[in-house]
Amino acid sequence: MKQNLFDLIPEIDKRITTEKEGELSVLAFPRFRNKFVQKYLVPKNKTAIVRVRLDEHGTAVWNLIDGRRTVGKIAEHLAEHFNHEENYEYRVGEFVMQLYKQGFVKSKKV
Repeated sequence: MKQNLFDLIPEIDKRITTEKEGELSVLAFPRFRNKFVQKYLVPKNKTAIVRVRLDEHGTAVWNLIDGRRTVGKIAEHLAEHFNHEENYEYRVGEFVMQLYKQGFVKSKKV
């Protein structure tokens, strides 16, 4: 049975740490998964940690990812944040899909 995106429960990957930059979130994660590569093969002038700054909407979604809420519940919770704009649920879903594709979150087994 195929699961609907809005029924999925996103869970933050353990490698990701969240930093704050004012009101916005910054996601920090290792450039490489393999510890040997992290230690010895990081290109010159590059840090071993990559940081991704989220905008206001991304931060709002990220802050609600707790391994308990479905994507649908997150979207419902953010209706006022998005001023009930048309298709805001689609924006939330697309953002969460990007997080999955980039490996920032995984789908928690229900």
